[in-house]
Amino acid sequence: MTITSNSNQREFQIVGTRPIRHDGVDKVLGRALYGADIKLAGMIHGAVLRSPYAHARIKNLDISRAESAPGVYAVITGKDMPVQPSENLRPESKWASERIMAYDKVIYKGHPVAAVAATDLNSALEALKLIEIEYEPLKAVVTIEDAIAKNAVIIHDDLVGNHLGESVSNTNIAEHTRAEFGDPEAGFNESTTVLERTYSISRAHQGYIEPHNGSAFYSPDGKLTVYTSTQAPFGVRDGLAKILKMRISDIKVVPMEIGGGFGGKIGLYLEPLAALLSKKSGKPVKILMDRQSVFTSTGPGPGGEVTVKMGIDAKGKILAATADIKYMAGAYPGSSISAATAGIFACYEVPNLRIDAYDIVINMSKTAAYRAPGTPQATFASEALVDELCKLAGIDTMDFHLLNVSKEGSRRPDGPIFPRIGNLECLNAIKESDHFKSSLIRKADDGKLRGRGMASGYWNGAGGKSSVTINVNDDGIVSLVEGNPDIGGTRTTLAMQAAEILGISAEDVHPSVVDTDSIGYNALTAGSRTTYSTGHGVIEAANLVIEEMKERISMLWECDASRIAFSEGYFNNLDAPDQRLGFKEAAGKLGETGGSIAKTGTVNVRGSGGGSFATHLVDLEVDPATGKVQILRYTAAQDAGKAVHPSYVEGQFQGGAAQGIGWALNEEYYTTEDGVMLNASFLDYRMPTALDLPKIDTIIVEVPNTNHPFGVRGIGETGIVPPAPAIANALADAIGNRLYKTPMNPGRILEALEEKNNKSGGI
Repeated sequence: MTITSNSNQREFQIVGTRPIRHDGVDKVLGRALYGADIKLAGMIHGAVLRSPYAHARIKNLDISRAESAPGVYAVITGKDMPVQPSENLRPESKWASERIMAYDKVIYKGHPVAAVAATDLNSALEALKLIEIEYEPLKAVVTIEDAIAKNAVIIHDDLVGNHLGESVSNTNIAEHTRAEFGDPEAGFNESTTVLERTYSISRAHQGYIEPHNGSAFYSPDGKLTVYTSTQAPFGVRDGLAKILKMRISDIKVVPMEIGGGFGGKIGLYLEPLAALLSKKSGKPVKILMDRQSVFTSTGPGPGGEVTVKMGIDAKGKILAATADIKYMAGAYPGSSISAATAGIFACYEVPNLRIDAYDIVINMSKTAAYRAPGTPQATFASEALVDELCKLAGIDTMDFHLLNVSKEGSRRPDGPIFPRIGNLECLNAIKESDHFKSSLIRKADDGKLRGRGMASGYWNGAGGKSSVTINVNDDGIVSLVEGNPDIGGTRTTLAMQAAEILGISAEDVHPSVVDTDSIGYNALTAGSRTTYSTGHGVIEAANLVIEEMKERISMLWECDASRIAFSEGYFNNLDAPDQRLGFKEAAGKLGETGGSIAKTGTVNVRGSGGGSFATHLVDLEVDPATGKVQILRYTAAQDAGKAVHPSYVEGQFQGGAAQGIGWALNEEYYTTEDGVMLNASFLDYRMPTALDLPKIDTIIVEVPNTNHPFGVRGIGETGIVPPAPAIANALADAIGNRLYKTPMNPGRILEALEEKNNKSGGI
């Protein structure tokens, strides 16, 4: 279902339709090339030795036996990294190198300590066994409480924390920020109802099927070519230049197809190791990560602890809100606390607000982006609190949302003022849905308990730099060259925007993602930016094509180019109505007027146009005997601005909801006090399957983004934000007791049922 908020919204010929995806044939036929498919002449294979400890000093490391093993071409350690700890560098530069390969200390389980390249993978793995290494185990810091304790073990001696602008040494708190306006204490004093709760959120992995990979060839002339499945080829290039001390112009990154990313394939992992092994061996080197290493050595979304307090008046109007957000960054700083600050109360107008956010290092792998990074965790706390507060005050939850809804002119928690946004429209879409209006039997005949919950969420989106080139062929077919890897259908959505401007079919635009030498700089594919931001570049390039073609046609018609109009795929002479050329016909005459046309659109888009809001509604049932949860019905309404390809948009809504359901009910890192993950496999890391999920109904809300020519908003992130609190609220409705920690798995549900039973004398 699609709901358009403005009946006067512009109609389009291509945008808003559902053409066949451009990459479909190659993927169906198995022709699409992923990182593991790379085969280069003379290629050898690498393997990585990883630390069994979360925190330990490397006392001795002997690679001599491995170097002389059969089939081995090269062995590297931290001493082979061009950036060394002894250098007078900013800590961030040293950490970027140390994260890839430990030097004198390991600070997470799975931290690379050596790598081998050999004729084949088995030979490389056997050589790893010959590396002699002696560790001095150190106490691991694996919880927030341990990290911030007065006598805490300090992970980084060189970390200087930024605490509200003050430099602080001897700390595991890398950053403490504050967003504040109004007078929260005065607001609480004026409130008739005040509630404060603390929520715990587990670390959760993105769960992509394709493991990380990296293939590299360091040629004798000092040029480096890297093949990798990445969301950020230019980021990989720039990171490699920094770590390897190379010029960016000497590095070419070739992005391959991506078998899932969700933010987890932005950073560097294997690429620098493959490059160094190639340099040392003189041969191309390919490294593939095993599944256990994916879980233990790459970045999940951060876990943490969030304390939220909110005060309302007798009518339910919010008077004040505060939040303390403490996120586990992992072994190195950077846990998306800024996004958490922006998103936690974004769905509401809050006159008096204070948010303190803490970025805390612990002895686990550094966290990475995971779909709306940092926002689902914070929103789990704020939206669960809102639901409980409404119950406490006797206010309908939907009425509360509508009374306090943020809208155009409202202030976002971190300061910016919202432009035109679709928050209210999403709430109304859910309120008017069949799902919302339907009744729910609270207790099934078999004794299972049922409940309904709703929650809203927000993601700001992103702009950034993009470059796109459009080439017009003589037959009128257009090639679209871009540098953003496609992880959500962006080849098609960009091609459709080009087709809309050029007046041709989407099938007549052939998009391709190329290497970093073949296109201008493009920011990463992440943050819901590509269709929106790179779309700006596409539109600019397409408009330049049209203007050039007017000039060419003016030669044929012997008129001024300014008197040629273009509309719906046709060029028209305003002074001679009989002179009319379709785009393809005009393309066929390029040879007569100077040759082919190629135009590049290069943009740096500022802002996202307000981001995207969503409201989700869920019905579920709980088996009181086992604690098992079954999702019965799920509806997701989200503002897409303008849905470029509605099928892709629906898929993004459903995919985000599915991942959010997993985070809510099943997914977590089972970690020992020594920092060892115990469930590092798909068998033990419980992700939802098709058998666990209902049909997820979608409502596409269209509130045009005033910052995009077609009204487009980035939509890929927002869908993961509301599920966890919506499910928490539905669970509380079903069992009569509330859970404050994810995942809300059967064990914790049974504990909540037992607690309620003990208090009430029965269910």
